Amino acid sequence: MLKEGKLNGSMTVEMSFIMPVILLLVMQCITAAFYFHDKNIISGAAYETAVVGSTKAREEGGAEEGELMALFQERVGGKCILFPGADAGISVSDTAVVVTASASRKRMGISVVKKARITYPEKYIRDMRRIGK
Repeated sequence: MLKEGKLNGSMTVEMSFIMPVILLLVMQCITAAFYFHDKNIISGAAYETAVVGSTKAREEGGAEEGELMALFQERVGGKCILFPGADAGISVSDTAVVVTASASRKRMGISVVKKARITYPEKYIRDMRRIGK
């Protein structure tokens, strides 16, 4: 049989090993929540920028990359927690607007690509009415 004196303090020793592991897991969960929060914000801002760019590309003046970059920075500005400096590369072609957004901090990084086609629904509707369908 074990004596009571030998078991005193065993719980303290076990907890001194377990508590740092528990705290590490809690901190990793918080970091993961911040990561996905920032990823959703950057992804949403990139998609909104692509859609606005495709809408403006149909207009007479077209969409300028500088204007779309300012729109992206306005959408992201001050909302990210873990990745405060998000950059975007925007390319406007005849058929689509592509927004490539990325951000990094230390060894972690986020990269998002969102595309929006430039459509002409008014032309399609007029063609359908002219055909008679």
